[in-house]
Amino acid sequence: MGAATVSGPSLLNPIKVGDLQLSHRVVMSPMTRLRMAPITEAPRDINVEYYCQRASKGGLIISECNHISAAGRGYVRAPGLYKPEQVSGWKLVTDGVHSNAGYIFAQIFHPGRVSHKSLLPDGLHTVAPSAIGMAGKLYVEGGVKASYEVPRALETNEILGIVKDFAAAASVAVK
Repeated sequence: MGAATVSGPSLLNPIKVGDLQLSHRVVMSPMTRLRMAPITEAPRDINVEYYCQRASKGGLIISECNHISAAGRGYVRAPGLYKPEQVSGWKLVTDGVHSNAGYIFAQIFHPGRVSHKSLLPDGLHTVAPSAIGMAGKLYVEGGVKASYEVPRALETNEILGIVKDFAAAASVAVK
């Protein structure tokens, strides 16, 4: 049997993504590390080092998930992108990646039913498109595992607020 031939571009060929000219097509996918600073959930030196170690000239990194608001928090020590200290922490990360001639995109999210009310402020309850729970457990504060709860179905009039949270997080991510 002969060797298979592959036609088309290789992973090592350059590609343009929006306004960015990437040197290759190998992109670091999001991998949530849960290593943010306690309390603020802002990136710190260990996060700067982590991303800088993976930055390459003309390469693209997609960050781990960033919750868009305190009401959209889904994991302990996952980063946010809505408090000034979180934005400042991500600025250190992006400056480090850029100093290695790399690019980074922020992944922003709202966890929906993949959360727990103990992670949310002021007695808020998890919300999702419908009141359908999921099986399993997640870590909450103190390293304890708790069962997922049945979320409250999101009301139509609440959708715009979440859209605005996404827009605000996206806005600070590109600065």
